[in-house]
Amino acid sequence: MNKAAFVTWVLLRIARWISWASFLAYCFAIPLDRQSYLNSYGNPLPSTEAWLFGLPVAAVAAGLFELMMRERAGIRSSRYPAGRRS
Repeated sequence: MNKAAFVTWVLLRIARWISWASFLAYCFAIPLDRQSYLNSYGNPLPSTEAWLFGLPVAAVAAGLFELMMRERAGIRSSRYPAGRRS
């Protein structure tokens, strides 16, 4: 097993989960204090749009790189149990 690839895989895994958790927290925070995230016309602020778009894109990108690093590190993917094949 490649040690550097394994460490990178773990860091990407952590980054992916932090990105998704941050996105969900931001989605729950917006209805609680709408005036901080909307302009006077009720449209989202550019920073709000950037966070709502950027966090999920970063999470998906981290997930794709995580798959790549898992392959390079030689980590086996989990398999379905013997009785459940699709």
